[in-house]
Amino acid sequence: MKIIQIVGWSKSGKTTFIKDLIPELEKKGRVATIKHLGDHDFNLEKGKDTTDFYEVGSTISVGIDVTKSVAAIRTNSLDEILRMLLNFGIDYTILEGFKTQMFSKIAIGDITVDNCVLSNPTVNDVISSLHLFEEYRPNNPKGKRH
Repeated sequence: MKIIQIVGWSKSGKTTFIKDLIPELEKKGRVATIKHLGDHDFNLEKGKDTTDFYEVGSTISVGIDVTKSVAAIRTNSLDEILRMLLNFGIDYTILEGFKTQMFSKIAIGDITVDNCVLSNPTVNDVISSLHLFEEYRPNNPKGKRH
């Protein structure tokens, strides 16, 4: 699973870029996205069964409707979520934010970050540069990303 990390300041265009990138990546394989919420807490809807199940201790609480599933997962470990996505057969995971993670990064806007491999690219630039992004390998004995 390739990790494509996108970073930039608030309102720099990260989300718009990701929304354009996803359909192109989907042509190559299954895509997942993980958004770093920073200081914003995501609120589960009060009074709903899936929220109640989560609040009383369920590790994973999932609601399924006719078109999708929504899950609340009792972890804030990026590594645990990445392992779950890898096991789910995801080919590309886009991380939005997580500036301190050491994956190869795409910088959007005027931000300077470590491990930047592309700065303000086009979607086509990213697609033609997928080799620059490492494969996620859990349980690497030295803790390094490849």
